[in-house]
Amino acid sequence: MRDMKIEQQAEWDIERAKDTYGIKNWGNGYFDISPDGEVVIKNPKDASSSGLSLVEIIEGLRDRDLHMPALLRIENIIDHSISNLNDSFRKIIERLGYQGSYRGVFPIKVNQQAQIVEEIAQFGERYSYGFEVGSKPEMIAALSTLDNNSDQMLICNGYKDQEFIDLALQAVKLGTRCFVVIEALSELPIIIERSKALGIEPLIGVRAKMMTKVGGHWNSTSGDRSVFGLSASQIIQVVDVLRDNDMLHCLQLLHCHLGSQIPNIRDIRGGVSEACRYYADLCSEGASMNYIDLGGGLAVDYTGAHSQESQSRNYSLDEYCEDVVETVMSTLDGYGISHPTIVTESGRATVAYSSILLFNILDVARFEPVEIRTSGGEGHELLDNLRSIFDYLKPARVQECFNDAHYYRDEVRELFKRGQLGLRIRAEAENLFLKVLQDIKSLLLKMDEIPKDLEGFDESLADIYYGNFSLFQSLPDSWAIDQLFPVMPVHRLNEVPGRRAVLADITCDCDGKIDRFIATDREYSPTLPVHSLKESEEYYMGVFLVGAYQETLGDLHNLFGDTNVASIRLHDGGGYEFVKEIHGDTIEDVLGYVEYQPWEMKLRYRNKLEAAVNEGRISARERQDMMNTFNASMQGYTYYEKDHLL
Repeated sequence: MRDMKIEQQAEWDIERAKDTYGIKNWGNGYFDISPDGEVVIKNPKDASSSGLSLVEIIEGLRDRDLHMPALLRIENIIDHSISNLNDSFRKIIERLGYQGSYRGVFPIKVNQQAQIVEEIAQFGERYSYGFEVGSKPEMIAALSTLDNNSDQMLICNGYKDQEFIDLALQAVKLGTRCFVVIEALSELPIIIERSKALGIEPLIGVRAKMMTKVGGHWNSTSGDRSVFGLSASQIIQVVDVLRDNDMLHCLQLLHCHLGSQIPNIRDIRGGVSEACRYYADLCSEGASMNYIDLGGGLAVDYTGAHSQESQSRNYSLDEYCEDVVETVMSTLDGYGISHPTIVTESGRATVAYSSILLFNILDVARFEPVEIRTSGGEGHELLDNLRSIFDYLKPARVQECFNDAHYYRDEVRELFKRGQLGLRIRAEAENLFLKVLQDIKSLLLKMDEIPKDLEGFDESLADIYYGNFSLFQSLPDSWAIDQLFPVMPVHRLNEVPGRRAVLADITCDCDGKIDRFIATDREYSPTLPVHSLKESEEYYMGVFLVGAYQETLGDLHNLFGDTNVASIRLHDGGGYEFVKEIHGDTIEDVLGYVEYQPWEMKLRYRNKLEAAVNEGRISARERQDMMNTFNASMQGYTYYEKDHLL
């Protein structure tokens, strides 16, 4: 109840809106709210700019026939994230006097879309920012994108067959610094055999299983039971086999994946320290070590809480870089070992902020009494009992009234199930029940002390706002692992959000909803402050920080396909341009994905209609209209299309 009371009693302004939705905490300086109450994107290179309104962008999308839902990518944010990471490591390396360098690689699995990969390759070249791949398709994508003459690294993880290894060796021949990281002992003889057959000396790394366990959602990727990596005894086997084949000098990189989305900086420091022990001993074994790849781990503060909660982080980017560099430096100095090139695979932090899912609200379900025609002379004692609650509804008896309302309502439902009263009486009872709850809600807003059983009571009356999107296609982590993403209206933020709601998508699935939202005073809230819908006016919402994994993991639940996509670039000094746009999947597209043959479907439907003409059930003209409708639908968007609205 506390949130609702604040919203109603406090004076509303833009600062209040920023606090309510936490945009200053999770926005990382990229997002803000304008005096007009619209969410704006800030140019990372121009902090003084007023920002670009998302409403203006949505209008530009509509003009280009890119309707809701749509995924918006901001190329400048990708560039800025890469610059920040590299500049922070460079600054720390210079200040601490570290003798090695830093190289970043982007794990393509985090976002495999060509627009993203190509932008990272192009902008990242100035920082020698490369790629990590874990499959042959990802390898092909990287090889076709990287410039042979660049110093961008290519790290090959995952299980590798002969073809994969041949691609890696040929990349070395072309001049790419491409490392084959051994994940399993079975890969080593293939590497040795193919290296000799092709006459190409490989660049080899080994992935060590880490003992250090980290916190957060993805802590199963670390520790003894992690799926990938070699044990200490297996690493020694690799060393011995390479030595026997006069190839130990090819072993130059240690890979130690610290974890994913690590919220606590102490876990990072502990993992780096353990990695350095592996590195030092490999050096003592005679390997020509030059690189230490610490994998992922750099977290994104999705909630803006700046804490060690699983979806936050308790450190800054500079603190992360300093702890990594200082730990590697101090540990290896103790062994008299030269400082290696530090490699990290910070995929989430590179792309999460760059994408926003935009969608419109289609409808709302409210838990409020409605006007219905009463049963007239057909009354019932339970209806009278429900009406009597209003006679003694006051603060001192609010808990009693709450209990009584539930009791009488449940009795009506039970009698309805037994066939002892009709649907109209049940409808009256439900209406009276909701009227009692609404009056209780009004009383609670005026009470200083809320009965314990009624804390959070208003949340049980929250509206359901139906959004034009598929959770399973666009936000799979929200459904699968309770990932929190910042969600908020993108306009009307100069108005008090007088309603609270959960969000439902348009799939016919009870799990297709968002009922966990970022809150400033607790870990999360089950409802979101929203505005009442206005007739014939769109209400737009955005889900932020969705650039990592969501596009890759999305599925075809209910055959909702990929959304429309647009990439923009903000201009220095103001303005922007649409640089890329992709229309989302058509119905024909998604049917093809699940093994239908669209041409055959059209033919079968045509034959069905022709048979109906022959049977006299429809005319030839009706047959053609139906065929046109079918063909147009096959070429249409898989999501709800509002043709009648501007």
